[in-house]
Amino acid sequence: MFLAESYLHTLDPYVIQLTDGGFGIRWYGLAYVAGFLIAWSLIKWLANTGRSIVPPSRVADLMIYAIVGVLVGGRLGYAAFYDPSLFTDAARNMDGQVVPPWWALLAINQGGMASHGGMIGVLAAMLIFMIRHKLVPAIHAADLIAFVAPPGLFLGRMANFINGELWGHPIADQDNPAWWSVKYPEEIYFGETNLEQLRGVIPGDQTFLPGVVESLRAGDPVVTEVVVPQLTAYYPSQLFQALADGPILFLVLIAVWWVPRKGGVLTGTFLIAYGLLRIMTEMFRQPDEGVSLLMGLSRGQFLSVFMIVAGMLLLLIASKSRSQKLGGLGCPPIGPQSTVS
Repeated sequence: MFLAESYLHTLDPYVIQLTDGGFGIRWYGLAYVAGFLIAWSLIKWLANTGRSIVPPSRVADLMIYAIVGVLVGGRLGYAAFYDPSLFTDAARNMDGQVVPPWWALLAINQGGMASHGGMIGVLAAMLIFMIRHKLVPAIHAADLIAFVAPPGLFLGRMANFINGELWGHPIADQDNPAWWSVKYPEEIYFGETNLEQLRGVIPGDQTFLPGVVESLRAGDPVVTEVVVPQLTAYYPSQLFQALADGPILFLVLIAVWWVPRKGGVLTGTFLIAYGLLRIMTEMFRQPDEGVSLLMGLSRGQFLSVFMIVAGMLLLLIASKSRSQKLGGLGCPPIGPQSTVS
């Protein structure tokens, strides 16, 4: 819905909702699945065309390591960087019983995944995979994951937008909001909108505000006319980050890997490019609730500084290494790798 030139966010986070309690298939979950499938197909292609030292028969194993690394690293990273109480505070399960802190840590269905933590987790998993299978250079698997990560990052940010989370900052001109700005029905829960004239339209004080939100989502013209002009127009920061983490980052990596490179070059490039893009796009995104700024930077920007430094060090190490050059997207394929040392 477009009104006053802003998009009214009415997207449903569920593909299929099976119960009123919130159980169902979410777009966010499908984004993870699709991202892993795209990554698997790209790595399989690289292996089949001889652009990777990972044999085609080992690609499925590599992806299992990658999936575990992303999920474990992403969740632990979220707890470490954004919500340390998950390590220490007791929680309650679905039956209301008090359970140890690790129960809440395992509850990934309730949200809370950190992209920086996922990257650390998958890098560690890739090194373990390469060392276990005696493939050299070990950093090559990290190069592979760095190359195939942008499609998954893009889908993840799009899922953030569908979920209506990670809001951007309010735009400057609220009187004439741009067509690409976004308004969220959930803003009425902040208590800053005047909804008194809707009391007769949506009866029942206990369900009044949720009723207003549902009416907005359903496109009720009376509710829309009263509420939408009062809502704040925000930057669609999720879409900005989807564009940066997906197509832009992917094009940078393709350009770098168009010719064969030493192990670590692609990973270093990924860390630098992602870090710079994250710092820029975070300028349009509100800081995470309850997470304080560090040296004037959001938590995402602060962590990205370390990524850039790590990427520079990795490029320096790679430039001095004597490892073979691999990849070369613009080079003729040389046939699949078929052996494991």
